[in-house]
Amino acid sequence: MAAPKATTIKEAIKRWEDKTGQHAATATEVCLVFQWPPIEKMDNTLASLSCCEKLSLSTNMIEKVSSLNSLKKLRVLSLGRNYIKSFSGMECLGDTLEELWLSYNLVEKLKGINVLRNLKVLYMSNNLVKEWSEFNKLQDLPNLEDLLFVGNPLYDGCELDTWRSEAARRLPNLKKLDGETVLREDDPPLTVADMQPDGGDAVETLVSAETND
Repeated sequence: MAAPKATTIKEAIKRWEDKTGQHAATATEVCLVFQWPPIEKMDNTLASLSCCEKLSLSTNMIEKVSSLNSLKKLRVLSLGRNYIKSFSGMECLGDTLEELWLSYNLVEKLKGINVLRNLKVLYMSNNLVKEWSEFNKLQDLPNLEDLLFVGNPLYDGCELDTWRSEAARRLPNLKKLDGETVLREDDPPLTVADMQPDGGDAVETLVSAETND
């Protein structure tokens, strides 16, 4: 029996509009997660989402990021649980994108991430990054404050304390690493208020929230 044809972006948008009663062309948040059959390709139909500030495409079978040039207001892009290998195709988001959710993909190299100069949050757990030389490319993101990186070979190959101290040293502006506040020698002691409400969030909560939005 032939495999079912992949869901197109156009079909996914139509399903979302029918389900929510909203018009994609004027919506600020559009959720196209977990389509069946899965979406395999981002195409120019995305140009219709000109008002979109948060676009969710997680849990599909997308291999390449493309066709985002018209999304001039996009601040949050969720692409967790796909087959994405690189940051190619995101160049047009450099002025607006603040959060990129990319966990459970196939990213090994961080080439091109430097274009996302306004990025504050990067969730990329469970990818394929192996080398500190790749991790160092995150130094090109001056506004990065919150990083989720568990499950990469680089993380798995380090003792936890070594990982946290080394990652924090290389990214001096980082405030949160793998769901926990980054503590530095010159910081004042944490108070109870600092730990609430998100200071004790489990990493799993972050990962699951990222892929089920």
